[in-house]
Amino acid sequence: MIQLNLQLQQKQFIVAPKFHGARAAALRSLPEVSRVTFGLQAKPISRLFLYRAKDNSDIISQLELGKPEEKRKAEKRVNGIFWILLINIGIYVADHVFQVPLTKGLYLYHNQPSWYQFITSTFCHFNWSHLSSNLFFLYIFGKLVEEEEGNFALWLSYILTGAGANLVSWLVLPRNAVSIGASGAVFGLFAISVLVKMSWDWRKILEVLILGQFVVEKVMEAAQASARLGGSFRGGGYAMQNVNHIAHLSGALIGVVLIWLLSSVPTPTDEK
Repeated sequence: MIQLNLQLQQKQFIVAPKFHGARAAALRSLPEVSRVTFGLQAKPISRLFLYRAKDNSDIISQLELGKPEEKRKAEKRVNGIFWILLINIGIYVADHVFQVPLTKGLYLYHNQPSWYQFITSTFCHFNWSHLSSNLFFLYIFGKLVEEEEGNFALWLSYILTGAGANLVSWLVLPRNAVSIGASGAVFGLFAISVLVKMSWDWRKILEVLILGQFVVEKVMEAAQASARLGGSFRGGGYAMQNVNHIAHLSGALIGVVLIWLLSSVPTPTDEK
């Protein structure tokens, strides 16, 4: 009668170190496993062999799973800019399509503003031409800022540059003016996206000059198109501010100051 004997080949180890702490506890927790035989005496397999096999398999699995994980980390998911775009579109639809009366309370009235109007007015627009131009540039520069600095930095930049531009406008413009639009935030995000990737390479400088003049030209065209229809929003002593150059300039300057302040904050690596 032929007896089948399944033998497990054990690898020889040059050094059998003593484990301490967590490794020793994990080694003791491994059960004694016997090799399978038919009618023969079973011999236990060393715990050390099982622990080393488990340890090596974990390392291999981590190396195999690490490659796609690194690829996934390289592709940053952007969500914040799409929420900003949706809020702008939603408020425009509520204001101009469904004509919800509450949306007029989101405008910035210079004679007696509420604190929240400095922020909410950056999501309001006078007409579709005004909105579509801002949406285009918000997507381009907002996406760049979010990819480089993250979701929180995008929201912080949008709110600070937009509200800061409205604050400067409120201080300078007449008290019967009304300010709405995301143009101040657009110029602020443009300045931030440029400075984040800025270098003294002549190709980068040329790219900034070409893109910058295009942004200024298109935003001004949209603002002037809105200005031609600006007379329709009058009443109660208010006049819609036609082309708010102060908001454009102040939004860009606030973006520059924001980047300067953040760059002056020491990081943990700098302290070391």
